[in-house]
Amino acid sequence: MQSKIVGLPPAFSLFPSLNKTFTFHQILVLIITFVAYASFHASRKPPSIVKSVLGPSVNEESNSPIDNGWAPFNGTEGAQRLGELDLAFLSSYALGMYFAGHLGDRIDLRLFLVFGMMGSGILTVVFGLGYWMNVHLLGFYMTVQIVCGLFQSIGWPCVVSVVGNWSGKEKRGLIMGVWNSHTSVGNIVGSVVASSVLDSGWGWSFALPGGLVIVSGLVVFMCLVVSPHDLGFKEPGKEIEMSLATETLVVEEDKEADDVGLLENVNLDDDDDSLSAIGFLEAWKLPGVAPFAFCLFFSKLVAYTFLYWLPYYLRHQAVAGVYISHKTAGILSTVFDIGGVFGGISAGFISDKIKARALTSIAFLSLSIPVLIMYRVYGSVSMFINIGLMFISGLLVNGPYALITTAVAADLGTQDSIKGNGRALATVTAIIDGTGSVGAALGPLLAGYISSRGWNSVFFMLIVSIFFACLFLVRLAKAEIKEMSSSGELIASSGP
Repeated sequence: MQSKIVGLPPAFSLFPSLNKTFTFHQILVLIITFVAYASFHASRKPPSIVKSVLGPSVNEESNSPIDNGWAPFNGTEGAQRLGELDLAFLSSYALGMYFAGHLGDRIDLRLFLVFGMMGSGILTVVFGLGYWMNVHLLGFYMTVQIVCGLFQSIGWPCVVSVVGNWSGKEKRGLIMGVWNSHTSVGNIVGSVVASSVLDSGWGWSFALPGGLVIVSGLVVFMCLVVSPHDLGFKEPGKEIEMSLATETLVVEEDKEADDVGLLENVNLDDDDDSLSAIGFLEAWKLPGVAPFAFCLFFSKLVAYTFLYWLPYYLRHQAVAGVYISHKTAGILSTVFDIGGVFGGISAGFISDKIKARALTSIAFLSLSIPVLIMYRVYGSVSMFINIGLMFISGLLVNGPYALITTAVAADLGTQDSIKGNGRALATVTAIIDGTGSVGAALGPLLAGYISSRGWNSVFFMLIVSIFFACLFLVRLAKAEIKEMSSSGELIASSGP
């Protein structure tokens, strides 16, 4: 370990005893980034929870909208206005993701992440102030959501890059599957917090999650170590020796096969400094990036439609002939996210075992189609059936989404074809999740408009989206199956 350590967070100066083993720091980084991104998602949940309060209520006898709620989201076009609000946030989030990843490969990730968290927390609180200030201007809420989306876009490329720095390829799917449960945990926390204070005024549903992001940002500023090199450690899974003083690398030949099994060499300049950040277009050309990015476009469209509209759907659909309250609908929607926790972990575990990310994703997505049909048809029969099918839907829908945004992005951003360039990870991650976020923006908007024709149309949209998500991974899955067959034949031929 180097005698002089620079660029460390303040906690290491205040508490020198924190400078422990590599495993200790690895676990600490996983915990801090988990809390950080969980708080991001907790602050995204309030809009879905307050939809049924802001928008027009439904006459339970005639199933027609009642002109109440909170202007400008009440009235017969209330659902469309709420969908446009989601679009404002998610569009700026998707656009900002590309720039955030590009910047993340070039500046201090810790400070950049803190900047994003503070801005997100403040803007979430400002949205809630609209309640106490009695604001009824659509432009106010749109502007807040647009700016908040830009701040939120900073989070994902930063946390994935940091975790990618600290984790090798071995069991990456399982580790990141567990770690990526922060998405669902954040949704659960946000749903419970926002729902529990909804009766006190919907402004509190934004103020408390916003405050949580700010507090988490302070923890990141004090404690997060971006790279093992900052503490004098060698990055796991890479045969690299680095000198921070001269910023030079000596890269040894990597003899380990790629997890995906189909990554080919990319023509990069051998003389390029491997510490230099990869270009945006170069990252798009990396093997596997475009197919997974477009698959995530449709996968995230489905996941975010549930994220932003499930509480509203539960509130306005009778279960066993009974309509549930706003608060109960918000809390009940967490079942989908609980399923998502198990989905992310199981998808990561399975993909590690069979060494096939694309094949695992297709399997989960294909199974989700009949389950979504069953949920729409039989979800209203009883609460038990509704909860069971909602859980399975969350597991199957969120499994591939979690796998692609974590383990797959880390695999593609650290593949052998970029010759150890660790500074490509944030750019690749931003491309994949940024493209997915475009779908995330489109899904809730379409749901707002299509729901006026009936929820059968919304579920049809989701099923068609899942079908296209599978199509983009067919070629990769075929290559993985071929690779698995070749490996099996090799093992058989080497036997006694």
